Amino acid sequence: MPQTVAAAIRAALLTAEPRAKCFATREVARAWRRGDLAFVFDVAMPDEPARPARPELLAPSQMPKRGKFGSERARIALWHSLAHIEFVAIDLALDMAGRFGAEMGEGFVSDFLAVAADEAMHFALLARKLESLGSHYGALPAHGGLWEAAHATRHDVAARLAVVPMVLEARGLDVTPATLERVTAAGDEGGAKILARILDDEIRHVAFGTKHFLRCAEMTQANPQSLWQSLVKRHFSGAVKPPFNDSARLAAGLSREFYAAIAS
Repeated sequence: MPQTVAAAIRAALLTAEPRAKCFATREVARAWRRGDLAFVFDVAMPDEPARPARPELLAPSQMPKRGKFGSERARIALWHSLAHIEFVAIDLALDMAGRFGAEMGEGFVSDFLAVAADEAMHFALLARKLESLGSHYGALPAHGGLWEAAHATRHDVAARLAVVPMVLEARGLDVTPATLERVTAAGDEGGAKILARILDDEIRHVAFGTKHFLRCAEMTQANPQSLWQSLVKRHFSGAVKPPFNDSARLAAGLSREFYAAIAS
């Protein structure tokens, strides 16, 4: 009997070492695409994914300031921060597929395993970038709160979709273009290519989240915008704040009707 998709996802979530997690994640996505994994959810997802010993995880208020972008220290801090975001994003996508796939169906699993594979590739590119600067992932402390949104929405797929792809990943669409401009202005062509690739992929990721959220709203006969706003107010402790990359958000199906009313 083939391995179940739930067991394969759980094993990837419980892989701590970053390169091994990337390899395991991409292998799960490939095995699913080949039809080698049974659409069976026979094991539960862990409350927390496995984490490497480094980086040290800190509260946002304890994170050291990066300093001015031009310095080598600040450049390393930027790429380390981006690598950490992508590393946690692997687990967020895996958990989405493994936790909610049974109720949402095979297309949902396909979409979020594809997202997980993308995030693993992004992390690998960023880890290589750090190494080219004489550093490595784990050399600096990292934001410890990125998993909180997943834990807070572990019982409700609509809430998870509202907060993770449609708030957290959508925020990436807003802030990445300015970072891309700074990196380009500094003459870092390789870094700019990585960021442009990530931005393109993240539009697709937000689109997956929006598509499946609209399905949740349809199933409950709820107004999508009103449902999204109520779930974000209940489950997201931060602010939905401008500036917004309206064109990228719209390309992902996330119109201003969703977020304008609750923007701070």
